[in-house]
Amino acid sequence: MKKIEKILVPIDFSPNSTALLDTAVMFADKFKAGVHAIFVVQTIQDYSGFYVPHIPINKLEEDMVQAAEGKMDNFIAEHPGAAAITKKKVIAGEVAEEILEYAKREAVDLIIMGTHGYKGLEKILFGSVAEKVVKLAGCPVLTMNPFK
Repeated sequence: MKKIEKILVPIDFSPNSTALLDTAVMFADKFKAGVHAIFVVQTIQDYSGFYVPHIPINKLEEDMVQAAEGKMDNFIAEHPGAAAITKKKVIAGEVAEEILEYAKREAVDLIIMGTHGYKGLEKILFGSVAEKVVKLAGCPVLTMNPFK
């Protein structure tokens, strides 16, 4: 069995993110691993057919990333398991693709992520990030429904 040294936990700053990070920290403690916490800012280009903002898209995305970095710093600082978090990063792009690319680039051994349980039209429109990650990840993926 491969040793688990790096655990990736994608977060979205929802109340569920705390439960996911708690789980990642628990696993990190058990395996003596480090936790990488990432947040992916969905790029605006994906929605450019629906809405044209009055400010340049690049500036809007830069502002979103900067705001998310501040939120990430606060989120991590307030978490009791912050010591286990060895890396934190905010990335812009398509969420599932960025999670997969980060996991590959950083040679992550385990991904712990939430499911939101989209159904019907929501799933058709937004897809399932967790489903894509589970299907395409090069490492084990633990999914959990933090609502339960």
